[in-house]
Amino acid sequence: MSNDGYHKDRIANRKLHPETLMMGFGYSPAMSEGSLKPPVFLTSTFVFENAQQGKDFFDLTAGRRQLKPGEKSGLVYSRFNHPNMEILEDRLAIWDEAEKCAVFASGMAAIATTCFAFLRPGDTIIHSRPLYGGTETLLKNQMGAFGVTPFGFTDGLDVAQMRQVAKEAAAKGRVAMILVETPANPTNGLVDLAACKAIADELETSQGHRPPVVVDNTMLGPKYQKPLKQGADLSLLSLTKYVGGHSDLVGGSISGSEALVRQVKSWRGSLGTQLDPNSCWMLMRSLETLDIRMSRANENAKLVAEYLESHPKVAKVHYLGNLKDGDPRKAVFDRQCTAA
Repeated sequence: MSNDGYHKDRIANRKLHPETLMMGFGYSPAMSEGSLKPPVFLTSTFVFENAQQGKDFFDLTAGRRQLKPGEKSGLVYSRFNHPNMEILEDRLAIWDEAEKCAVFASGMAAIATTCFAFLRPGDTIIHSRPLYGGTETLLKNQMGAFGVTPFGFTDGLDVAQMRQVAKEAAAKGRVAMILVETPANPTNGLVDLAACKAIADELETSQGHRPPVVVDNTMLGPKYQKPLKQGADLSLLSLTKYVGGHSDLVGGSISGSEALVRQVKSWRGSLGTQLDPNSCWMLMRSLETLDIRMSRANENAKLVAEYLESHPKVAKVHYLGNLKDGDPRKAVFDRQCTAA
């Protein structure tokens, strides 16, 4: 964490909670005429002190060189970075407990850009089923057209089935990614993330390449499930849902290690899938009330589920909060999730 004043995450030795940090982390009013809140930076291009500085910043952004000791990167062009995006990414990384975050024009833009970053023709991808419909279409149609073959498993708790699918995928080509959605949309199906990590480690031994474990955390993230703490390498969110919370924008994010997020950001800059300044600003607004909104949604969902479970005309309710002892899902839910 940076030591500058606007990236402080502690007071004395007390670490501040995400709810507190959403109010001002990553922004200094001194940078914007004393404005308490970040303005919307509606600009395509940024001014450099001289031509050499412009070249240096572009080389950094393009990955042609690394930061020198004591050097700070600068803003270049809004397809690569802009102030609203950088502030939003800093704050989302706090919620995800990640080193870095990247935001995108939609949840599907986040997923597609991540696939382009790690998949190559001839590769295979292991994934849970069901997936969000847009993701299913992406893997079957678009990635298939690029020579990537998807292999799905239907029971995210059956480690033997998952290993068998991994074996079949490896026989077809290099397994380059494990992509899971847990809980799944719309079934609330769970995937054992510890098992996914173990399979990724086994594949590294057998094929000489460790596929990143990528988790779509939209249904419980970023408050009630932390995939990166459960062995995942990257955590995806559709910011359109709980994070945005007002049905007035679309966006997506991916969080993880600095090294992996850097790879995805490189493709984001080339594809132009970045999130615009206004949507970033609106999401920063939404992050200030995220904890309150998700807490209330959780309370309401429990009341609705309990009512429906006792209703004579309802055959089954897919709600994870009322799992009973002996249900094979309960151990995974208790380990991975803090609410339903």
